[in-house]
Amino acid sequence: MIDFLNRNIFQPHPELLVFITLALGFLVGKLRYKAIALGAVTGCLIMGLVLGAQFGVTIEGTVKNLFFTMFLFALGYRVGPQFFRGLKKDGLPQVINAVVVCVTGLLVCWAFAAMLGYGPGLSAGLLGGALTQSAVIGVAQDAIGNLPGLSAAEVKDQENLVAIGYAVTYPLGTILCALLLASVIPRLYRRDLAAESAVLAKEMDAPQDNPDLHEGYYEVVLRAYTVERPDIVGRTIDDFEKQQKELGRRLYITGVRRDGQVLAHDQGTVLAQGDVVAMSALRGDLVSYDARTHVGGEADDVELLGYQTESLHVVASEKAQLGKTIAELRAEPFMVGVYVDKLYRSGAEFPYRLNTKVERGDTLILTGPKRLVDPAGKAIGKPVPTSFATDMIWIGLGIFLGGCIGIPALKAGGVPISLSTSGGALIMGLVFGWIRGKYPTYGNVPPGAQWFMDTLGLCLFVAVVGINAGPSFTSGLSTAGWGLLVFGAVATVIPQIVGFLVGHHIQKIRFPILMGVLAGGQTTTAAIGAINESAKSQVPTLGYTIPYAVANVLLTIWGAVIVLLHH
Repeated sequence: MIDFLNRNIFQPHPELLVFITLALGFLVGKLRYKAIALGAVTGCLIMGLVLGAQFGVTIEGTVKNLFFTMFLFALGYRVGPQFFRGLKKDGLPQVINAVVVCVTGLLVCWAFAAMLGYGPGLSAGLLGGALTQSAVIGVAQDAIGNLPGLSAAEVKDQENLVAIGYAVTYPLGTILCALLLASVIPRLYRRDLAAESAVLAKEMDAPQDNPDLHEGYYEVVLRAYTVERPDIVGRTIDDFEKQQKELGRRLYITGVRRDGQVLAHDQGTVLAQGDVVAMSALRGDLVSYDARTHVGGEADDVELLGYQTESLHVVASEKAQLGKTIAELRAEPFMVGVYVDKLYRSGAEFPYRLNTKVERGDTLILTGPKRLVDPAGKAIGKPVPTSFATDMIWIGLGIFLGGCIGIPALKAGGVPISLSTSGGALIMGLVFGWIRGKYPTYGNVPPGAQWFMDTLGLCLFVAVVGINAGPSFTSGLSTAGWGLLVFGAVATVIPQIVGFLVGHHIQKIRFPILMGVLAGGQTTTAAIGAINESAKSQVPTLGYTIPYAVANVLLTIWGAVIVLLHH
């Protein structure tokens, strides 16, 4: 039997160590208390440090650079649409708050690191862990590698200290951020997150005017009835549907069987005694109408009910429809029998309302009979059939161009300052992601590919970082001392308090939304989960996406900035 504890097995085959680190890291990352979990990234880093210390294997730097560059491009690609959308007028308050949080975090970490005498490695680790931004590790290590006057051994020591500082401060930073926003601040201000979120949801959803939406979800049903009652005999399909519309109900007759034959659909068809009609409706509307009383007994007609349905992604681009509200759009003749299932804006799902205006580049998911959905899609814009193929031309070109703009360097005080290839990949990812958000017919990267590049790319990177830093973990931790943990906790809390004071007392952002803004400003996914759980609502998420996009960019850049500040 092979002895897997024998370090000689991993010396000639370091790739095996990477993958066992990855597996154990994801397992550790699943450890959770309520809505708070370590996460896969932290799990992989911790297991990398443990196994690296045990086996003393060094992984080639090109491997981690490859995964990190891929991750940063994917990060930019994912948040690019929200990042640029945040620069518009309606997103500026959230952007400003995110900038306040990020700048405060940088200044606090810089001050604490200077007070404690940390070098660039521990300073960056403190920043990345306290502000819960994993990308700081790679950017800071790149910056350390470009510092003049350091020997190869010193560079390696400082790079390892980045990972050590992050591993010590990140878990507590995540927990504190989640507790502060989901529990402590609401209690200190005597605010009921659940009650205020419910009020805000009611204001935004306007349920009395919006029968399509029931907490962001509605269910379309299809039933068949035999025409028996005089209320409907002799009326055209168009006349019936218009009457229901006037009564505030969305009921559509999508098919008619007469004398055993299914008729071609025509809005002018006059309904006769004995016809079997298929009705498509929202469940609540159909119950309210009571079809058995007004039409006749329910029938089970497989052919009539079994027509092909479709859920079609449509990118809004037709000038005639841009600027219309959802209410105005669904009143168009081409929307008869067609429902707006979801709306995506700037690459993220957008909780739309009746008064939400359709903007260029919005992706609407239309559902209904295929024969009705296809024409509706063409009337609104460009239908985009689901594809699982990744546009590798788009990705490869984006990373290459980003790397090229990241190579040139300026010098300030003899210190070379550049974006680096990884920083360039982030910037180009933002640009390419924004282009994709505006014109979603280009650069398709399906969710599975995005997950691979984003989550798995970062996890593989930090696993390698942990393995390489493992042998020096104990000595590095003893060098940092308990001060790293204590001041890291304080560095997590202060930016949140400053951001809250600005957002609540100066910007007057609604309380549930502000909690989401603060979670996004510190890029703490666990925090938004805890906030939503406490609010018993997804409403706080409305404040999360734009600050999350902005903070991801700023905090990643801070990894290089704090290295230069402490050089």
